[in-house]
Amino acid sequence: MNREATFLLIYGGRIIDPSQGIDQVGDILIVEGSIAQAGSPIIQRPSFSAMLGKAQQLDATGLVVCPGFVDLHCHLREPGFEDKETIATGTKAAATGGFTTVCCMANTEPPLDTAAAIDQMRQRIDKDSLVAVLPVGCVTKGRKGKELTVMAGLAEAGVIAFSDDGDPVASSQIMRHAMSYSRSLGLPVIDHCEDKALSGGGIINEGRISTETGLKGIPAAAEEVMVARDLILAKMTEARVHIAHVSTKGSVELIRRAKEEGISVTAEATPHHLTLTEESIIDEARNKSFDTNAKVNPPLRTEADIEALIKGLGNGVIDAIATDHAPHAVGDKSCDLKSAAFGISGFETAFGCLMGLVHQGEISLVRLLSKLTCEPAKVIGREGELGTLKAGVLANVTILDPDREWIVNTRDFASKGKNTPYDGVKLRGKVMATIADGKIVYVDGSLPSSATSLERKRI
Repeated sequence: MNREATFLLIYGGRIIDPSQGIDQVGDILIVEGSIAQAGSPIIQRPSFSAMLGKAQQLDATGLVVCPGFVDLHCHLREPGFEDKETIATGTKAAATGGFTTVCCMANTEPPLDTAAAIDQMRQRIDKDSLVAVLPVGCVTKGRKGKELTVMAGLAEAGVIAFSDDGDPVASSQIMRHAMSYSRSLGLPVIDHCEDKALSGGGIINEGRISTETGLKGIPAAAEEVMVARDLILAKMTEARVHIAHVSTKGSVELIRRAKEEGISVTAEATPHHLTLTEESIIDEARNKSFDTNAKVNPPLRTEADIEALIKGLGNGVIDAIATDHAPHAVGDKSCDLKSAAFGISGFETAFGCLMGLVHQGEISLVRLLSKLTCEPAKVIGREGELGTLKAGVLANVTILDPDREWIVNTRDFASKGKNTPYDGVKLRGKVMATIADGKIVYVDGSLPSSATSLERKRI
């Protein structure tokens, strides 16, 4: 081929790539959509001078440049719930939040429980997605917990894991068989751990706030009982299990012990479970009414639980941070707390609220980026392909300003879901640009015009 190459140069930024142990000021050269080089400065090299006139250039001086974020857990709602979100709006929001790969859960309508459903989903993704979307297939037909899906067919159709997320697999026998099949297919089960006999009817954490308000609580045990059961089943079947949205200190301890025993388990925590407590359900600004935007499942817990989760990030018990992006229509939250839907729209605030942990000295920036890039990629067996700036891979890059202060305004959200307890909150840390498969899919409107010579492709 004699086709002229397309060049993109990102120069002068602090490049952090935990997958390769890179943390240095330098440049990234992207050629025809793939990483050609990332690291030491190349802009002044004679060998590059011939390309310079042809290359688009992005000045990242004073910014951090890292691999594109990988989200193991989101809800894009399409098909079936397009009033809440679509693939187009959801991936636009993901790009705004720095995510270049997202794994979408199967609780759509119809659910992603057949190869045909996966094929149709892929067609929608190919048509409308701005970033890579990797579908998760159901464990059971219709997510009803009664009969296993044809897991081999789902695997052949390209799912990256199995999950009935939103509902637990209540039957231990069915979960045992699911794990056995998933092991033979080389894919993990992503586990929504909830004993509904314990959590049924609960709307917030069972603790001080539930006692004071009389609201029905969801005890930590509702999560921990199922975590314990499925760790036992994972040991029995030698399957890979990934514990979704870990929220309690007890769950962290159970996972820690399981890893010490050699059980093949990974785990994720969400930005909201790492930064908000059960206190957030009380809306101080509105005469201590209840903030339905802080209603999530599992519920926001206590300071002690947050401390355990953060410690788990540091010692490797918690492998990844995943958004559990759960957008809702206005009416789903504009109601009383009991009637309100569970979930937070999380793509666009994830990095900003997590940077609070960095600024408070709870976690290093390098470790945070590791939990958003190479470690989630490893969970789904895509290490070396996603979450890295390794030469030769598709260029998925996120550019960050760790110190940029901004106030969350849901009216500016790309997502249809405006449901977040962070609305109106000042955050310190912002995504400035996102490049997915070598294409610029987001540039922040506040990026100084002098910082880039690119034609802005705002989304």
